[in-house]
Amino acid sequence: MKRYLIFAVLGPLLGGFLLLLATTYMSGYWNQPNASDVEKLLGVFFRTLQYSYLFGILPALMIAAVDDILFHVKRIGWGLRVLMVGAIAFIATALVYGSRGPDSGAIQFVLYGLVGFVPTTVSSFLSHEAIGEPAQA
Repeated sequence: MKRYLIFAVLGPLLGGFLLLLATTYMSGYWNQPNASDVEKLLGVFFRTLQYSYLFGILPALMIAAVDDILFHVKRIGWGLRVLMVGAIAFIATALVYGSRGPDSGAIQFVLYGLVGFVPTTVSSFLSHEAIGEPAQA
C-alpha cells in the first residue's frame, strides 16, 4: 500500500510541474527567462495543481501497479525495475502528449517522455527504499 501512496502523491506533483515546463518551453515562452517569468510559472503551477492530481492520479496508480508486478519477479533487481518502469512511463507519456500541438519532432518527444519518466523513476526508487525486499515463502 505504501507503493501506491508514494506514486499517488509524487506522480501528479512532479509530472504536472514537468508538463508545465515542457509546454512552456515548447511554446517559446522561455527564450529569455527572468524572475517575473519564474514567478508566473510557479503561480500557474500552484493554481493548476488540483487538475494535475485530478488527471494524473489514475495514470500514476496504473504505473504503480506495473511497478508492484515487477517487484514480485525475483529475477529483476531494483535498479532494473526502476529503469523498466521508467521506460514504460516514458513511452506511454510520449505517445499521449508527444503529438500535441503544431510541432512534432525529437525534442518534443523527449520532453514529453521525461514528464512520465522522471516522476516514475523517483517514485519507484522511493518505494524501493520504503518497502524493501519481498518476504520469502
